[in-house]
Amino acid sequence: MNYLKYTQYVYLVFGAYFIYDGFIKLNAEEENPWLSFMFAGLAIFMFFFRRKFAKKFEDRNKKS
Repeated sequence: MNYLKYTQYVYLVFGAYFIYDGFIKLNAEEENPWLSFMFAGLAIFMFFFRRKFAKKFEDRNKKS
């Protein structure tokens, strides 16, 4: 169960990649970059959601 503490950071890596991809597409002006930016926003949201959920789960386990 220890690995779940670190998997939330994978979302930050994906978010950074999609932001990078969005800027590359924005500068190329050939493709639509907005889908990449939406995926980046979703990945960053999931990071904060998973972090809050993990902290809540950890606090519940400390109580018992």
